[in-house]
Amino acid sequence: MSLLLSPELTELRGRVRAFMDEHVLAAEPAIVAEDARGERATLAALRARARAAGLWTPHLPAAWGGLGLGVMGMCALFREMGRTPVGPSVFNCDAPDQGNMDLLLLAGDDAQQERYLRPLVSAEVTSAFCMTEPAPGAGADPSNLRTAATPEGAGWRLSGHKWYATGAVDASFLIVVARTSEDRRQGATLFLVEREQEGVELVREIPTFAEPLLAHREAELRFHDVRLGPEAVLGGVGQGFALAQQRLIPARLTHCMRWLGLADRALELCRDYVSRRESFGKTLAKHERVQDLIYRSAAKIHAGNLMTLHCASLLEQGDAGAAKPYASLAKEQVANALCDVLDDAIQMHGGLGYSDDLPFARWYRYARAARIADGPDEVHRWVVARAFLEGELDLLV
Repeated sequence: MSLLLSPELTELRGRVRAFMDEHVLAAEPAIVAEDARGERATLAALRARARAAGLWTPHLPAAWGGLGLGVMGMCALFREMGRTPVGPSVFNCDAPDQGNMDLLLLAGDDAQQERYLRPLVSAEVTSAFCMTEPAPGAGADPSNLRTAATPEGAGWRLSGHKWYATGAVDASFLIVVARTSEDRRQGATLFLVEREQEGVELVREIPTFAEPLLAHREAELRFHDVRLGPEAVLGGVGQGFALAQQRLIPARLTHCMRWLGLADRALELCRDYVSRRESFGKTLAKHERVQDLIYRSAAKIHAGNLMTLHCASLLEQGDAGAAKPYASLAKEQVANALCDVLDDAIQMHGGLGYSDDLPFARWYRYARAARIADGPDEVHRWVVARAFLEGELDLLV
């Protein structure tokens, strides 16, 4: 049995692993190539297979077509799906849609769920979460939030500037964090905004270190006096920061799950290569320096995995407050582990690893954002240090 996972979850994890091995990994190059041409044929076919296999949106309740998994169940599955950057999308479990589904389930009323959640679950549409702003707006410090919504009649008028809105280029709707008062704790509200609504301007798709892939396209948006009705408020006026935190803590953990899957696969590919490749009279696997690189990556992956499972167990018990510093600990550890594992994988493969004949360079460009997205390393280190100094972080759990 896998550590902390029930026999049922262990069996389910095996099913997802088999599906990934049999169907998804071999299709990765085709999905990437088609996506660059604006096509989705291979992805659509795999999504149909995932539905037929009963593995579609497994994180959702059964009433919404999922398997009703808790956070531990997501750990079991998302690590397997993350073995390729295209894997989560096959099961409709990719960011940002997966986190937005959870948020709509948590805070959406019946009408909002029917209008936004149902088509999101069926993959008829995609979505984006708009929080980050260009300087001097909200980045690592959400109190810098500049985008504002002011009351107008029974509704609101929304104005502001966002960027790094992942998925907004193709999204049908946006969840926008906007200031509605000067209260530091209750001064923000979440709004559901149609992407094509009058006043919503797509400024550009932001060119980044990593090439765009599926939903992972970063957008810059401006909101010019966008008129919203009272039904656009998600979860209640003034609840924006609290709801964003409720979304972000598990979202950081699900990122960790996916990243661990990719790191593990990268190390598996290294094992296969160094066991075959000969240099200076013996295979690379028999060189002490290569063994040291393998050890270093294995230790980092295992440590991150245990941190993730521990934090997931706290969230499973409903103890989000206690989980917060552990989520930061896991996020910083796994984000850095992924970058380090991929860097060492490139090194072990030499010129071949640096080429695009293997996926490591592409994966590394994708992975480097992990140390910035959902809070940079420095913020998570501060959260962990503060919790420890205040006696709120037990290290020997």
